[in-house]
Amino acid sequence: MGKGRRKRHTPEQIVKLLREAEAMSAAGKTVGQIVQHLGVSEPTYYRWRSQYGEMTVSEAKELASLKQENEQLKKLLAEAELDKRMLKELVEGNW
Repeated sequence: MGKGRRKRHTPEQIVKLLREAEAMSAAGKTVGQIVQHLGVSEPTYYRWRSQYGEMTVSEAKELASLKQENEQLKKLLAEAELDKRMLKELVEGNW
């Protein structure tokens, strides 16, 4: 697969691809053949295995949902901290 566009896979897609890779491995395919079929590099394949190897599709969906919720909460916290700092400066009369 030479240099080209990168494709981002969702956690659900990764889990499905790993299950497919497990089946191919059980059928006697080599890692090289598996990664070529999946269209990813060997390091990517091994990284996916370490991160998502034991997950089910539903667990991967929950993980993605929790990551998104965490990002939203971080943004809300940052905004609240900024508001708090602004109010503190107003109270101190540094405006």
